[in-house]
Amino acid sequence: MTNNNHTYCTIVLFGATGDLAKRKLFPSIYNLYRKGLLSEHFAVVGVARREWSNEVFRQNVSASIKEANITAEEQDLERFLTHFRYLSLNVTNAASYQDLNALLCNVEEEFTIPGNRIFYMAMAPEFFGTIGSYLKSEGITNTKGWTRLIIEKPFGRDLESAQKLNDEIRHAFEEDEIYRIDHYLGKEMVQNIGVIRFANALFESLWNNRRIANVQITSSESLGVEDRGGYYDTSGALRDMVQNHMLQMVALLAMEPPIRLATEEVRSEKIKALRSLRPMTAEEVDQYFVRGQYGPGIVSGKEVPGYRSEEKVNPNSKTETFVAGKLLIDNHRWAGVPIYIRTGKRMKEKSTEIVVQFKDLPMNLYNKFEEQLHPNLLIIHIQPDEGISIVLNGKRIGASEETIPVKLDYCNNCEDGINTPEAYEKLLYDAIQGDATNFTHWDEVALSWKFVDIISKTWETSSVSFPNYESGSMGPKAADELLEKDGFSWWPVSKSSK
Repeated sequence: MTNNNHTYCTIVLFGATGDLAKRKLFPSIYNLYRKGLLSEHFAVVGVARREWSNEVFRQNVSASIKEANITAEEQDLERFLTHFRYLSLNVTNAASYQDLNALLCNVEEEFTIPGNRIFYMAMAPEFFGTIGSYLKSEGITNTKGWTRLIIEKPFGRDLESAQKLNDEIRHAFEEDEIYRIDHYLGKEMVQNIGVIRFANALFESLWNNRRIANVQITSSESLGVEDRGGYYDTSGALRDMVQNHMLQMVALLAMEPPIRLATEEVRSEKIKALRSLRPMTAEEVDQYFVRGQYGPGIVSGKEVPGYRSEEKVNPNSKTETFVAGKLLIDNHRWAGVPIYIRTGKRMKEKSTEIVVQFKDLPMNLYNKFEEQLHPNLLIIHIQPDEGISIVLNGKRIGASEETIPVKLDYCNNCEDGINTPEAYEKLLYDAIQGDATNFTHWDEVALSWKFVDIISKTWETSSVSFPNYESGSMGPKAADELLEKDGFSWWPVSKSSK
């Protein structure tokens, strides 16, 4: 095991009986442990309302690890589980926090942990401010070590509510102690965007409006809302995906090279990119953005219901399950280059990828043939495939001088033995190490909400005819027209382009 005392810490997990903890957090913590990235000097204190014992809690942790298909030796798993404790806690009761502090002091003494504490909010955001204030008032953040707060989205539902939430948690934690988690930033190929750009002269020298025709970011899901209908009907694709995941990828693609790979420098450049997004007026929203809601259709050969027929969804819901948009960045590098985004549920297939389309040559000798030359593309496959594709033009085999597109592929998760870490695993380790590079700064959150609020407020006051796309399609026709009027079209997502 590592002797790095940065990993000597207690993780206090609010919402320890919830779905996120079970599916993502417990397996991620175990993976860090078995890889030697967590020392024996750690503890996890699960906090929730249920009246569980330590034993019941440990049984649930063990079950979640086994359900995640992680190979675990029984002896190793048993040793790991000794680091787990549980406390039933009423988050609005000050006395409960005294019990929590006593428990933390006990486990820190037992496992020789120097007062380093991470508070992970894997629960409803309306309690974040309450918990933060009690952690401070009851002295739980007053330790000899460091304290950090990890917050899951949604971080507000507009700029005003996000600002209020931020003010509440800032009473207890400084900005550099707050880790707003966006699991997309932990994905292998999202983290690779910077490497592709800044470690390759081939691409960085072309990364500008003189060479790039457009950029397309697609994040499509074949699933519907499943059991999240109640939450999703108050959120929608704009708040659930665009405000965070999509705009974070835009920022990484559009940012200027930081002077060094330090948290504050990377964040500074992302913030500059988000500040450069061209704002819209309410009258312009429909020129730049399209919304959709899925109706019934066929996905993977099975008939599926429309959104309004899903459980816990209003049968007259106007919530969008699809968003497509055209973004413009008003700076020297990107002036005039459209960045198109689209995201939706019940689409043809599950895929997240970025397509960078390069401009055609001004006078191409091979355009004399009937077929137009295929544009050069750089495709970054984020999920489910992880890798990079480059599309070039090559000569068709034989006597003809005709050209054909040639696709050069690198697959990151296809090599034997390669099992890329879960995004949460990497982000948890970053937080333990105190590296906030892949977490969002408040300024990024505020700028994203400021951009999105104009769209959401306009849509709330305008009429819409839903459903407007079939399940199993790639969204409403208006999303295709958004690109067609600029002379472009959406590139097919991974599987259909192979």
